[in-house]
Amino acid sequence: MKDGAALGLDFGTSGARACVIDHTEQVLFEAQVDFPRPREQTPHDWADALDTLLGALPADLRSRLAFCAVDATSGTVLLTDAGLRPIGPALAYFDARAHALALELERSLPRPLQLDALARLLWLWREHGGPRVAHAMHQADWITARLLGRAPPTDWHNALKTGADAASASWPDAVRALPPGALLPAIVAPGTELGRVGRAAARRFGLPPALVLRAGTTDGNAGFIATGAARPGQAVTTLGSTLSLKLLSSTRVDAPEYGVYSHRFGPLWLASGASNAGGAVLRQLFTDARLQELSSRIDAETDSPLDLYPLPAPGERFPVRDPLLPPRLQPRPADDAAYLHGLLQALAGIKAAGYRKLAELGATPAAAVFTTGGGTRNPAWTRLRERALGLPVHLVPHTQAAFGAARLALRGTRLLPSPDPGAFHGD
Repeated sequence: MKDGAALGLDFGTSGARACVIDHTEQVLFEAQVDFPRPREQTPHDWADALDTLLGALPADLRSRLAFCAVDATSGTVLLTDAGLRPIGPALAYFDARAHALALELERSLPRPLQLDALARLLWLWREHGGPRVAHAMHQADWITARLLGRAPPTDWHNALKTGADAASASWPDAVRALPPGALLPAIVAPGTELGRVGRAAARRFGLPPALVLRAGTTDGNAGFIATGAARPGQAVTTLGSTLSLKLLSSTRVDAPEYGVYSHRFGPLWLASGASNAGGAVLRQLFTDARLQELSSRIDAETDSPLDLYPLPAPGERFPVRDPLLPPRLQPRPADDAAYLHGLLQALAGIKAAGYRKLAELGATPAAAVFTTGGGTRNPAWTRLRERALGLPVHLVPHTQAAFGAARLALRGTRLLPSPDPGAFHGD
């Protein structure tokens, strides 16, 4: 539908966002709502946020919607009854109640399966399982179900941390054999057409009956999709509280000891790793205004003599594995601009080491780097990264996960790279 618009819904850690784009990917509308208690969020909060976002859509724009896709936090899960009503709480990705179960599963199930979300489902089953439970769902599945009117298949990005085999996009027999395993949904590619909006949702929100729901993705992968990166060697770095690296690779890399795993991305693999170092330390030290003022005084063509490693607490997993690695935040010069120079140079070095580590593990070497997150508009930080990487760093116009979800809704599975004969490598 050439005149149709696409709606992307992003449910992140702190709140939810909506983005509507036209067929040329121009943004027509954006809105957001914060969760009242992000660390204690519930399905009720998600439902309220969905109601608020859809209610905020202008009526003329709502009537133009042709496609919709949902992204949500990776590893957040819940159990529901046949009517899609939650049974017990939802366990978010940061909930630690299933940590001991995750360690048990790691010892009993084959590697390199990702098992954190599976452990949360098992914990929920042990606490709340019974004959009323009909579905084991990811956050994105449940939100999509509220629009679709029935439980949908899940996408292979959300399924990864629930123990799915990424190469075959299926549930291993050992996962299916667990108590909640038989309740897991079928797995489809992100962007797969799921069906038209349900009658109840169409009436409630004034949505067009022909609105097509498409399988979504995780919030992190939606942010990657937002950048437009789609070829092997293209990478995206996000400087948030931590430093996150994602690299499109022709080959799959998984290294649990470094926290490295790969999402299937059509015929390619999206290798991911994250350092504990990042913006959290910068925000402890400087306000945003102070960061901007100090950055303008940095000569990014020169090297800082400082040898820093800006961790918020002891411990690092990637690109080095050292659970006892102490933060190095000293010495601190009297000149705050010189201090910030050293901190940004350290983060640039960690980023470069991260891409080298991914290549050492077998990933396609980084050839082009896109950047998102709080540091994207800082010229000194950008130049320091270019010097550390020996590659240009590209600023991208769109970085929001809701925009990535809207792109996925608009393009469907065509958004994923097309496979060439023999291009898909499962190991």
